[in-house]
Amino acid sequence: MTQNPHGARALDADQIAAQVAFPDDEPPAAPIENKMSFGRWFAEIGWRHVVGILALVFAAFPVLYVISASFNPLGTVSSTKLIPTEISLTNYSRLLSNEKGPFLRWYANTIIVCAVVAAFQIFFSMLAAYAFSRFRFRGRRGGLLALLLIMMFPAILAMIAIYNMISDIGEVIPAIGLNTLTGYSLALMGGALGQVWLIKGTFDTIPRELDEAALLDGCTHWQVFRIILLPTLKPILATTFLLAFVGIISDFLLGTIFLTDDSKKTLAVGLYGLLSGDRSNNLGMFAAGAVLTMLPVVALFQYLQKYIVGGATAGAVKG
Repeated sequence: MTQNPHGARALDADQIAAQVAFPDDEPPAAPIENKMSFGRWFAEIGWRHVVGILALVFAAFPVLYVISASFNPLGTVSSTKLIPTEISLTNYSRLLSNEKGPFLRWYANTIIVCAVVAAFQIFFSMLAAYAFSRFRFRGRRGGLLALLLIMMFPAILAMIAIYNMISDIGEVIPAIGLNTLTGYSLALMGGALGQVWLIKGTFDTIPRELDEAALLDGCTHWQVFRIILLPTLKPILATTFLLAFVGIISDFLLGTIFLTDDSKKTLAVGLYGLLSGDRSNNLGMFAAGAVLTMLPVVALFQYLQKYIVGGATAGAVKG
């Protein structure tokens, strides 16, 4: 604080700002901190953290155990602990050297089947969802209810019928019969409409005015679908493709029936045969194969995450 030449005291910057902001009133007092008691915090918020931590531990325990077993050089059940005492890449080297089976061939078969079947499943589901969402025709409601009813039954109930059907087809066309990747892929494509309801829900959120405006401009229904609607479906397509990919890569029951030749097996079928041969001594190699099986799923999730997040935040733009 300083004095002017006439002897009056000059106000400092804070006092001037307070008088400008509150010319008639006193500056507001500092807010009083209202601290929440620990009991109230735990009752309202804290218990959620506890549940989240327990769920995280429950989900992470088997993953950590498998990773620990994959680095255990002994590769036995009794010597495997949650935290490995000795780290070695012996199991990975034995697995990749095809010591117990053509692992690399299983890996290639799995990637090819998962990519092809997931792509076809999403494509057919997308076409069906577009028809159910945008068109009005006789039997539309019944078709949706029938599709929902079919999805309520597990696929294992139709396994015998699918086996007999593919077996009969294979007698006429051996290339798509039993013990072939083509026949196995066709059997998996039987669940192509499993994602219709998810994609249809996204179609229903898109205003019909976009379709009508495009049709007035001379676009066909296919052009409306491909140019107008398809770019808005990236989040749900990425999500459904990831779900389909995970479901196919983890399929075991259908694969054990269709694939018996070592050169035709997928990872799930081949690794189970590896473990069933010697459950004690082959645990390390089985765990190493499980870790390598997770890599495509993790890589696919990291790649598709930008489409999922980008699509979810695309509408959060200030108008």
